[in-house]
Amino acid sequence: MGIEDLARPEIVAMKPYSSARKEAPGQGILLNANEAPRPLLSQPGRLNRYPEPQPAELVARLASLYDVRPDQILVTRGSDEGIDLLVRVFCRAGQDAIMQCPPTFGMYRIAARTQGADTVSVLRSAGQEFKLDQESVLEAFAGDSRIKLVFLTSPNNPTGDSIGRDFLRRLLELSRNRAIVVLDEAYIEFCASPSASDLIAEYENLVVLRTMSKAWAAAGLRCGSVLAQSSVIALLQRVIAPYPLPSPVLSLALRMLDETMLEQQQLLMQEIRENKGVLIHLLDNRKFIRQVIPGDANFVLVAVDDAAGLLSYCARKGVILRGFPADPLLQNYLRISVGSKPELEKLASVFDAWENGR
Repeated sequence: MGIEDLARPEIVAMKPYSSARKEAPGQGILLNANEAPRPLLSQPGRLNRYPEPQPAELVARLASLYDVRPDQILVTRGSDEGIDLLVRVFCRAGQDAIMQCPPTFGMYRIAARTQGADTVSVLRSAGQEFKLDQESVLEAFAGDSRIKLVFLTSPNNPTGDSIGRDFLRRLLELSRNRAIVVLDEAYIEFCASPSASDLIAEYENLVVLRTMSKAWAAAGLRCGSVLAQSSVIALLQRVIAPYPLPSPVLSLALRMLDETMLEQQQLLMQEIRENKGVLIHLLDNRKFIRQVIPGDANFVLVAVDDAAGLLSYCARKGVILRGFPADPLLQNYLRISVGSKPELEKLASVFDAWENGR
């Protein structure tokens, strides 16, 4: 049984759209794509010309960064697009389902609902710091043949816990020839655990999502990657937009991945690690904080007495935190990103004022 047997039959049978840039290189006298003959603005990239659908140089650099082959990577508009593509390719409306483990990233559920697929949720327990209930995940998957995609996040957002290699292998073996396991590694650079991308060669049913938004300080670029065996990448290429990334984004992404930037990126990572210690310290012994879950990523999840009130108070003081008013599991929790030292000093002063009766 191959990976195409898991995909929607109409996607497998579909002849993908062939863009002008895919059919012919963007060199020479270009009269094949109905483009303007010259740009009006001088910007990175030729704005009057369509960009390459999957620019070879960017693909090569990202493949080297993530230690996969170029044919095992698809560059996308952030991880969100990768999630959407996977659901569209593998889930039939009204028949198939995804699995998620809330509280977790909300786009898994949104992508499934948009496609008309069901969502099977295995809840995390607040009493266990929202750690993943591994046995319940395996049991729920084994008992529901509708599940085509299992979405796991490592480290998880917003709880910060990471997926162990042994459990991942158990799930991959259980789901072989039945479903795709999608490991979202948006925050993997912040934790000690290695990426699971080295398992891609062994498991055709493993997909790893990566992004430049977090550890590469490039959230505004919206540049993500889907890592998987070439058979999976080929299916996603059938439904991805013809030109997913604009030319200026491609140019800036290449600059970000230049060797000269690596030292700056490592210095940023060290700064974030140090500042996370500062953040955790300023949360210590606060009367209104009931629990601190440090996690492995660049944020901390905290339980407080009055989440809505504190969130509103901080906002009035110019400090924006993340609350979860629509999530029943996180009604009393706030997520705090690791900021700069001046930003954390401001946060501390606002917390002091809140604690001391304003």
